[in-house]
Amino acid sequence: MGRKIENAIAVVGIHTGIGKTIVSAVLTQALDADYWKPIQAGTDDRDMLTVQRLIAKGAARVHPEAILLKMPASPHVAAAAEGIQIDHTTFQRPATDRPLIVETAGGVLSPVSASHTVADLVAYYGLPTILVSQNYLGSINHTLSAIECLRSRGILILGIIISGEKNDMSEGFISNYSKVPVLAHVPVLNTTNNTDVINTANNISSSLHVIRQVLGTANR
Repeated sequence: MGRKIENAIAVVGIHTGIGKTIVSAVLTQALDADYWKPIQAGTDDRDMLTVQRLIAKGAARVHPEAILLKMPASPHVAAAAEGIQIDHTTFQRPATDRPLIVETAGGVLSPVSASHTVADLVAYYGLPTILVSQNYLGSINHTLSAIECLRSRGILILGIIISGEKNDMSEGFISNYSKVPVLAHVPVLNTTNNTDVINTANNISSSLHVIRQVLGTANR
């Protein structure tokens, strides 16, 4: 049994490089929330700095990582290179009264340490989850496998957000088979300024009621 992080949701991807950071920025903006990525591997391209740049008042709403590793690699590899042992059970929620978007690293079963995965971390903290998917050949299998993995750990999946192009047939099959709804679509966005993120957040805001209910912000 873990230690629940209150008033927070996790953003989990079906694999690495799936668009979690942009989706996290959009959700943070749309839900008037704060952002936190507990584990970051690689200091040259920190996701917290990207989100800080892409949302309104980012400097006040983005929190530093619990673990920041130098090597851009899987966290268990990067930690071993620095002689660090990651214990995900010791993480502390950032000091904020706002709802919190928690971006994970890699995919559902990507390692966060030598002995635990992203799914283990999310389950330990009891985080309701948004699953980020894309439409490509094989993504139905990857998405359904991720859903079954999360459910096997008792993780509440609030919905799927599609990063990139729509595919009604693929998305329909995934939703019908899994009974997990596709909540919204986030297109490929310009990351040099925050205009596209803010506009997209406004466009999908009305689709996020289920998340607001979980966060207790349905009337905001």
